[in-house]
Amino acid sequence: MGKTPMLDLPFQPLPMPMPDASASPAASSGATVQPGWLAPVPLFFVFLWSTGFIAAKYGLPYAPPLSFLILRCLGAVLLLLPLVLLTRAPWPRGRIGHVALAGLLLQAGYLGGVWSAIKLGMPAGLSALIVGMQPVLTAIAAPLIGERVTRRQWLGLLLGLAGVGMVVAAKISLTGLAPQAIGLCVLALLSITAGTLYQKRFCPSFDLRTGTVIQYTASALAMLPLAVLLEGFGPAMAHVRWTPQFVGALLWSILALSIGAIFLLYRLISRNDATRVTSLLYLTPPTTAVMAWLMFGEKLSALGLAGMAVAVLGVACVVKKS
Repeated sequence: MGKTPMLDLPFQPLPMPMPDASASPAASSGATVQPGWLAPVPLFFVFLWSTGFIAAKYGLPYAPPLSFLILRCLGAVLLLLPLVLLTRAPWPRGRIGHVALAGLLLQAGYLGGVWSAIKLGMPAGLSALIVGMQPVLTAIAAPLIGERVTRRQWLGLLLGLAGVGMVVAAKISLTGLAPQAIGLCVLALLSITAGTLYQKRFCPSFDLRTGTVIQYTASALAMLPLAVLLEGFGPAMAHVRWTPQFVGALLWSILALSIGAIFLLYRLISRNDATRVTSLLYLTPPTTAVMAWLMFGEKLSALGLAGMAVAVLGVACVVKKS
């Protein structure tokens, strides 16, 4: 596999995990918005998740996408299980099936769909725009989970999407695009949206430690048959090149993304409604573009810079307290 160009993956709006059972009633309701949305936690979450593109740049040339994701899921499980046992974290009794199904939609369905679409040649810009519809779809479905989206927030969501489009405009291309790639990307979008709603409806609270173990285990098992059939995944790992770059990318994906970023998102969701938190993901493409400029010398166009400003303005409209 050749070198993977920067931004070859769309930004990755994460699933909407629920607060753990230890959260206070006011926090769990999502009705109380934390003051100071420019506080370190949201900004650190945006920064941390944006590094996923850097990990992809260094890791995907050495392993097929589904195999990489399975190793990422299993690595997170192996690290979290000792924590679960040592702390005697409670399991979601009577809801394990719901938690697992939500994980299948949010992890296997979303990430598997997007990364497989990329393998089939889905351009970065187009995939970013398709998956970038997730905050809008979440807002459309907000009444189903008892949330109300104001006109100002709708304006912000549309501005955010427009800003993303401006940032990734140079990456949008339909040349040689396979219909299967579009289908997989749309499937990923629908999967993460459905998973968000399902989790809010059927398992709105569970312990962060055990719930994450369940979701990653279910996702790895679901992707395994496809990885064996399509990528030759097996015990020998002959299709994976264990270079220092791949090992580093895998470890970062496990520690910083599958555990760190997910846990931060749980914290944000436990204290804010889904629409506000999802809108933060519009800041990922601009942040990644700045990282690419600093680390790899990639150009920042005038349109891209303007898109960053539009995206920030859009997010500000969404997260601003009424």
